[in-house]
Amino acid sequence: MNTRKLLAVTALAALILGSGLALAEAGPSAAAEERTIAIRGHGFGHGIGMSQYGAEGAARLGKNYRDILGFYYPGTTIGTAGSSIKVLITKDTTSDVKVSPRYSLSVRDWGDGAHWRLPVSSTITRWRLVSDRIEYYRTGTGWVRYRPGGRWVFRGTPEFYASGTITLWVPSGSGEVGRRYRGALRAARPSSGSSSRDTVNVLPLESYLRGVVADEMPASWRREALKSQAVAARTYAVRTRAAHSSRYYHICDTTACQVYGGVDAEHPNTDEAISAVSGRVLKSGSTYALTMFSSSNGGYSADGGASYLVVRRDPWDGWSGNPMHSWSTTVNASTLERAYPSIGRLVEIDVRSRNGYGEWGGRVRTAVLDGTEGDVSVTGSRLRSVLGLRSDWFNPGQPS
Repeated sequence: MNTRKLLAVTALAALILGSGLALAEAGPSAAAEERTIAIRGHGFGHGIGMSQYGAEGAARLGKNYRDILGFYYPGTTIGTAGSSIKVLITKDTTSDVKVSPRYSLSVRDWGDGAHWRLPVSSTITRWRLVSDRIEYYRTGTGWVRYRPGGRWVFRGTPEFYASGTITLWVPSGSGEVGRRYRGALRAARPSSGSSSRDTVNVLPLESYLRGVVADEMPASWRREALKSQAVAARTYAVRTRAAHSSRYYHICDTTACQVYGGVDAEHPNTDEAISAVSGRVLKSGSTYALTMFSSSNGGYSADGGASYLVVRRDPWDGWSGNPMHSWSTTVNASTLERAYPSIGRLVEIDVRSRNGYGEWGGRVRTAVLDGTEGDVSVTGSRLRSVLGLRSDWFNPGQPS
């Protein structure tokens, strides 16, 4: 036990004994006392690769998208890529694919490539793919099985497609909400022989980007920043596609990959930016670059483990409109005490190592939670996650 911890424990014992209360009586009042920790920090996200706020700061200074990408991914070159991409729609948590009827709506059976235009009727309000069959919902009757081309079941993976957008119905609270997508909506098996199905949106890469860029960066930002985001997002997508070419989907629609909101996320400003850099990607040698990006790096990019994902001071991230560059927050000490009960009562967060760049020595690599009952070593990223901090570049105060 270090000196600060010993003094804290001694002071606590003296307070209890001096009050004239039995030790057993001190429990409820101690538990009712909520201590807090003031924390200051920099950045939002992992800080690897492009800072989105930094890209906007650079664009405001007159930098073009090539300048921006060249700074955040040094040594990369511009190439081209296209074709289609398969996106897992995580918002659809059901095993069916339920869509609204429309005049161009068709269904395809990838078992033999057969396809059929679906009928339109005032009494048909929904179509759905469920397991290996297709059904429609008829007013006053309910779900009715449909036989396209006379077949009761599909021979392979089925999908809906249309000449325009398709409205997919996904769970929302106690009901459903419609979300619009381009391309096809496929009922894909997660694995061979699986009885469940996942919804996968298959569409051209450029159409996919229209649902990504405006969800990843404010559409009101400078054109050159939006173009930078378009190239970074396209590159990230094609690299992920190449890494998972045999999987039933290439990429997901959340921050675990990059955010994709379909047609409802599209905006004319980002559409124009995507078109202006159509097909352009970044390459490192003969391979697509891993174009990671985050909201703000706080003034220093972080090491991403590649020759073009390096630690370097960022002169653009700290512009006046970036609220993520520097921040402060207050967290409860009990959050750590609940997450790590073996420490007992938290005495301090003792930061042991940092990456060496920026204020306080940079991003936290390791820290020790000093407690009255024991110590626990944690990484900076884990501590960030438990406390809900914006980044792992932070400086904690003492519990009080």
